[in-house]
Amino acid sequence: MDSKALIAAYYEAFNAGQTDRMLEMLHDDVEHHVNEGDIRKGKDLFAQFNRHMTETYKENLTDMVIFANEAGDRAAAEFIVNGTYLKTDEGLPEANGQTYRLPAGAFFAIRDGKIARVTTYYNLTDWMAQVGA
Repeated sequence: MDSKALIAAYYEAFNAGQTDRMLEMLHDDVEHHVNEGDIRKGKDLFAQFNRHMTETYKENLTDMVIFANEAGDRAAAEFIVNGTYLKTDEGLPEANGQTYRLPAGAFFAIRDGKIARVTTYYNLTDWMAQVGA
């Protein structure tokens, strides 16, 4: 599978709520660089993050554009996060079903045909304003 197809499949699994399928596309030594917070290393921490996100937010990504370099070891995606804030996340405003529409992007390193790094970016101030902070 080429890099663009790998990233497309990763986000198709995300939109389908198939977090186990997402994990299958990750390298065992994956690094997850989040917009706010520490780097998570390894599939176990990524799986814990996914469980937390599934409980706290319902999100669907649209307007997806995927890029990849010629070598196939780097990729990027730009998209819109269409979400609902389901459960109050620690340190963030109280959740009461607020909806949001947030431009976001991600950068990827690919090794051995799997995603070895995911770096996600979005504007937290924009999200906070949309959920009424």
